Amino acid sequence: MKLEKVLVIGSGALKIGEAGEFDYSGTQALKALKEEKIFTILVNPNIATVQTSEKIADKIYSLPITPFFVEKIIKREKPQGIFISFGGQTALNCGIELYNSGVFKKNNVKVLGTPISFIIKSEDRDIFRQMLINRGINIAKSIAVNSVSEAIDAEIVFPLIIRSAYALGGLGSGLAKNVYEFKKISSVALSYSSQILIEESLKGCKEIEYEVVRDIYDNCITVCNMENIDPIGIHTGDSIVVAPSQTLNNIEYNKLRFIAIKIARYFNIIGECNVQFALSNNSYKYNVIEINARLSRSSALASKATGYPLAFIAAKLALGYGLYELKNTVTKLTSAFFEPALDYIVCKIPRWDLKKFSGVSTKIGSSMKSVGELMSIGGSFEEAFQKGLRMLDLGLYGFINPFKNKQNLKSVIKILKYPKYNRIEVIEDAFENGLSVDNLTYITNINPWFLSRLENLFKTKKKNKIFL
Repeated sequence: MKLEKVLVIGSGALKIGEAGEFDYSGTQALKALKEEKIFTILVNPNIATVQTSEKIADKIYSLPITPFFVEKIIKREKPQGIFISFGGQTALNCGIELYNSGVFKKNNVKVLGTPISFIIKSEDRDIFRQMLINRGINIAKSIAVNSVSEAIDAEIVFPLIIRSAYALGGLGSGLAKNVYEFKKISSVALSYSSQILIEESLKGCKEIEYEVVRDIYDNCITVCNMENIDPIGIHTGDSIVVAPSQTLNNIEYNKLRFIAIKIARYFNIIGECNVQFALSNNSYKYNVIEINARLSRSSALASKATGYPLAFIAAKLALGYGLYELKNTVTKLTSAFFEPALDYIVCKIPRWDLKKFSGVSTKIGSSMKSVGELMSIGGSFEEAFQKGLRMLDLGLYGFINPFKNKQNLKSVIKILKYPKYNRIEVIEDAFENGLSVDNLTYITNINPWFLSRLENLFKTKKKNKIFL
């Protein structure tokens, strides 16, 4: 049966920890549907988005993204299909609730893309972990619980990470080093979700991500891989990220790529997914952190970095196309069934506005605090990084800032050991105070490859006596 009317769930109101990346994915999906001459209905109360602009969707409902309102729209509009994976975690959670309550079945609405049964399995931390173990895929030791009392009864060894299930931006998560912190973070996490994951700490490992695309014929490619400059322990939304990865050797790159594709196939992904890994700095040991069976903020970065329209292609695949049937939207000639190769480096830097809020902590961790991000491109890491810092619109001159007040060694070590949003700026002060790359690697767990590139910038400044 040819689809004539489809409902797209947006990401809802803009909030800290939920920046505008999902506007991109929803807009791309709507364009793909329009190209197929399918009548599109959008529910999204955020008027400050491209997708709610004129002529993007055929009909718009500016209503909250909740099961109550979406069910009303379904009954009124009678769509044949629904997209729940283009509006971030908000849309996904709403779709899962509607599915569990029987609304989709009752109204003959088909969830397009990845089967919702597999989405639920990927979101439930306990089921997800067991599925990976059954396939021989490494995942951190963990236990899923539904109450603080269950959490306290669990056999645990500190330090550990507490994470909320079904939450966006690491909401309510944190690192606990003792029983007091454990109880406090567990209570907060359970206020955001009905389930939490108590997990061995992987703090200090590299964080690597792969964007995987798969069609109904089991054709599967990785469009992009990315590496966080910041180690595990800082949310990827608050991390500085580079694409493609810079510190992986060929064995590491292909090993993680193979596992990412294996996971996408195991979870029957139709469209796009994001697989996140923790990789040891000193060995080939890895652990899967999670899979996002939806378009994520990393998907938006990967799409912009490579020029491969991930959300547009994912929407087409959800309609039943094969990768080999779709054209590259840039060349209009070659197939979409290819993996982009980059001869440049892309750098993503988050943007904070923490000074607007009195009393707010400026420390960053596993719960996202940034309100947006920028992307810069360069022929080298140094070029892309310098451009990015200038583009933050904070009066920075890149990594080299001659006009700022320098911090003493004690302050520098404290900020780097307990990271704040300005920790990258402080690394320049660390070099000024005589700390070496080895010293900084030990303090921050940032890979020495990145620190040595920052040292290059610092030495260039000293050698040439330049300020910009």
